[in-house]
Amino acid sequence: MTVATTAPLLPTYPRAPVTFVRGEGCRLFDDDGRSFLDFGAGIAVVALGHCHPAPLAAAQAQLERLWHASNLYWTVPMAELAERLSARFGGARAFFCNSGTEANEAALKYARRATGKPGVLALHGSFHGRTAGSLSVTGQAEKRAPFEPLLQQVSFARPNDVDSLRAAATADTGLVLLEPIQGEGGVRPLDAAFVDAAAALARELGALLCLDEVQTGVGRTGSFFAFEQLDVRPDLVSLAKGLGNGLPIGALLVADNAPEGFGPGDHGATFGGNPVACAAACAVCDTIDDSLLASVRARGAELRAGLAGLAAVGEVRGAGLLIGAELDRPAASAVDACRGAGLLVLSAGGRVLRLAPPLTVSEHEVEEAMATLEEVLG
Repeated sequence: MTVATTAPLLPTYPRAPVTFVRGEGCRLFDDDGRSFLDFGAGIAVVALGHCHPAPLAAAQAQLERLWHASNLYWTVPMAELAERLSARFGGARAFFCNSGTEANEAALKYARRATGKPGVLALHGSFHGRTAGSLSVTGQAEKRAPFEPLLQQVSFARPNDVDSLRAAATADTGLVLLEPIQGEGGVRPLDAAFVDAAAALARELGALLCLDEVQTGVGRTGSFFAFEQLDVRPDLVSLAKGLGNGLPIGALLVADNAPEGFGPGDHGATFGGNPVACAAACAVCDTIDDSLLASVRARGAELRAGLAGLAAVGEVRGAGLLIGAELDRPAASAVDACRGAGLLVLSAGGRVLRLAPPLTVSEHEVEEAMATLEEVLG
């Protein structure tokens, strides 16, 4: 039974014919009571697993106190989350919003205001969101084309190609925008040397370097920020997805030493810094400790090794629990077959299978997922 599949929604998503009604840990349950092992985590969102007790208790307690007050005032959860993120970053101020695309929109505006330059340098294959600004800097022409003309003065370079990066830069470039691992673009990591060159180029141009960590941040790659593994400290970082463990929240972090960009009235978000979402996000930050990050790295290594041993799999890419596997067949058919076998996985391009389970996934659950993948992929 799929009780919700005839709801009057705009067809913006190709929804699978299943209706979920409950989640617990790494499992989802549909309206027929069938259990699914969730290795998609709501597209890398449910970082600690469904209904994890820490953000659940924090959100429930905050619901008893205060839901909304507006950004004309301070709230305790907003301030506490900003402090936690600043400490993790090593000194940064936060702007809170509701999603990754909003965080990237904030980055676009901040860089233009801080540098006075309208140009943006991004990468082919990148994905930064679907609002007009973030879509303009998404390096996938097929996504941009139906909505053009979009923002002007956006150029794209080839990932891990320093010569291409420098050739795409102009005197008007005020923002260099990179994903440490291109998630929607095929789970393609950037080389440390390339990111270092991008940081140097940004300094040379008087531009800001922003790392889009909407998908890679909050522990997903085995460190709280993926940039910690790249030996670079960006001016800006955009976050969302795993930050609220499923509650909608995004953030733009601005390094303490970055030039000033925003003043009162320059930007805003009515629901940004919502007390309930911020309370849950504080609990997420507190739960992602060294022990959990070590487990993320270990479980990720097990998954990559298991995938590399499958005949249907070519290259295996990624870090931590953001993994892409090149298949010998369309990824969409593999996603459907896995769902039929009780395993939820994602795709990231025509032949790339993407795995992004909750960071709390167990060794046994990794073994269970690999057994299903071996059965489905042959």
